[in-house]
Amino acid sequence: MNNKLRNRVVLLSVVIGVCLPVLFYGCGSGNDGKDAGMNAKPALPVMVVNRSDATVTTLYSALLEGRVNVEIRPQVDGTLQTIFVDEGSFVKTGQSLFKIDDRAYRELYNSALASQHAAEARLVIAKLDEEKLVPLVQNKVISDIQLKTAKANTHAAQAAVEQAKAATRSAQVNLDYTLIKAPVSGYIGKIPLRLGSLVSKNQSEWLTLLSDVSQIYAYFSMSENDFMRFRQIYTGTTIQDKLRHLSPVSLIMSDGSSFSEKGTIGSVSGQFDQTTASVRLRAVFPNPDALLRSGNTGKVVMESLFHDALIVPQAATVELQDKIFVFLLTPGNKVKEQVVTVSGKSGHNYIVSAGLKQGDTIIIAGIEKLKNGMVIKPLKSEQGTASTTAVKVK
Repeated sequence: MNNKLRNRVVLLSVVIGVCLPVLFYGCGSGNDGKDAGMNAKPALPVMVVNRSDATVTTLYSALLEGRVNVEIRPQVDGTLQTIFVDEGSFVKTGQSLFKIDDRAYRELYNSALASQHAAEARLVIAKLDEEKLVPLVQNKVISDIQLKTAKANTHAAQAAVEQAKAATRSAQVNLDYTLIKAPVSGYIGKIPLRLGSLVSKNQSEWLTLLSDVSQIYAYFSMSENDFMRFRQIYTGTTIQDKLRHLSPVSLIMSDGSSFSEKGTIGSVSGQFDQTTASVRLRAVFPNPDALLRSGNTGKVVMESLFHDALIVPQAATVELQDKIFVFLLTPGNKVKEQVVTVSGKSGHNYIVSAGLKQGDTIIIAGIEKLKNGMVIKPLKSEQGTASTTAVKVK
């Protein structure tokens, strides 16, 4: 028994001697790897910020209207007798649109014309009476009082003729109003009334809306900040001078396609809307094929040129509490949070107007876990510089 016990003790000692070094080695290796991982510096790509010219393309929602929109309304009372046009048809200036029953107005005109002729006849008689008295007064057969009376009667008859002519012209105007003609060339809108409808010059409902769409006006609003930046970018002492320096604008239609014609910014409203803190602008587009109509919507594409702008990738920024940050690389490869001011943005780039300067180095990827003062291993970016085109949607 003693020999067996002795053998077991020897075997146990051998096993412990072999296992303990292995256990200690494994534990020691694990701690060394962990310490090495904690002390490793993250290798992150960086880029040097440089200045270059950049174009910011801004999209503004717009409401489209024809160059002239005329509400066609009746000027006299009556019954709608004839409709010469159909909805959506194109008409030229002076073309007949509607006819109101003119029988009553024609009789009023005939009556006024007859009164005019009677007044003209009385004038002729008055002049004859005056002429007969002239030699009698010269020969002192009658006193000049009678001649003066005759002259006064002639003047009264002349005034009666003028009054009758005015009544005739007024009756003629009302008669002409029964035939409604197109004041401009354009397209006919909705016609709410039908034949036999009673119309009145005081009614609120119009007969139709006539739109001249040879040119299209696109109305859109620009924020106060954008408008102030617009005034700073373009040269000129007045707004009209600055408008002349603007590049042509484009139009994106409601289906997302681009309109074929380029437009110009024609005017700026004289005051800001206090409710929206914006100013209204009008872009003018030629519309030779009448593709666009009043009531259409779209987006005006306006380009603004920034000279010597600093451009950074949007992916290199962090937005927090209405502020935008980048991570600036400082001496010793330490990172520092830096607030920047953005003048324009797109899906990929920001144009920075404050917070950075030319030659600054920023981290452009892997910034999610960075903190102030962290040391990194900078990697030169293959990207180099950011694109020089940015887009804003309003």
